[in-house]
Amino acid sequence: MVLHELAARKESKIEAGHMMPDHVHMLLSVPPKYSVSQVVGFLKGKSSIWIAQRFDGKAKNFTGAKFWARGYFVSTVGRDEELIRCNIRDQEVAEKRLEQQLSLFAYAEQEKR
Repeated sequence: MVLHELAARKESKIEAGHMMPDHVHMLLSVPPKYSVSQVVGFLKGKSSIWIAQRFDGKAKNFTGAKFWARGYFVSTVGRDEELIRCNIRDQEVAEKRLEQQLSLFAYAEQEKR
């Protein structure tokens, strides 16, 4: 996959990941010689160009079109690595459960009115 190849160019490795329709969760190993922002910026920038070329049929991506959102969340892993791996693996199930809970809450609020 393109994200793995791009990460390798920065001597980084995607240890775990899960793609959702509107976002991505990744456990990424970054060597100390690179900052997290360098690697994430590189991944987002180069993959955006790759996606535009493959799926939008653009030979070049000079139009200013964006694929990724501006920000990202980062945290160190340390001793909680296995917990984070499980969280990423089970992300889709967890998000569906949250959506169900929110819809039940919205229904209960509607019934009060």
